[in-house]
Amino acid sequence: MVPASVNIKKTPAAFHRFEVLWTPTVLLLDSSGKERYRIEGYLPKEEFAVQLESGLARIAFMDKQWDEAECRYRNIVQGHGSSPSAAEAIYWAGAAKYKRTNDHTVLPLVSEELEKRFPNSLWTRRASIWADRRLERAS
Repeated sequence: MVPASVNIKKTPAAFHRFEVLWTPTVLLLDSSGKERYRIEGYLPKEEFAVQLESGLARIAFMDKQWDEAECRYRNIVQGHGSSPSAAEAIYWAGAAKYKRTNDHTVLPLVSEELEKRFPNSLWTRRASIWADRRLERAS
């Protein structure tokens, strides 16, 4: 990761290029310069760190580095389980594991974990399709 800072008054073209509407804005770009994650507005230090880790996990996911993505998302859950970002991390960790293993039986387990830990989360609702009992579980 290479940090860079852009001053809106000195380089307004960069703000237009990345459609920055509010400051602070942190963009995480992949190795080709494509935006993969955006953090807009102030966050307390701990949640900011969680968001940066989420961004790195997203880059790994988009690069099809399933092991790294799953590990980064699980680290968020283990280290910041009470963070609002933990439900999203559980969801994407499960998606990465499925992509890595092609084992559909992991998805209902993700849905159950979300239902138990974050029953009112949007991520729980998104994973609710995975709870479908037609998806067979491994014994």
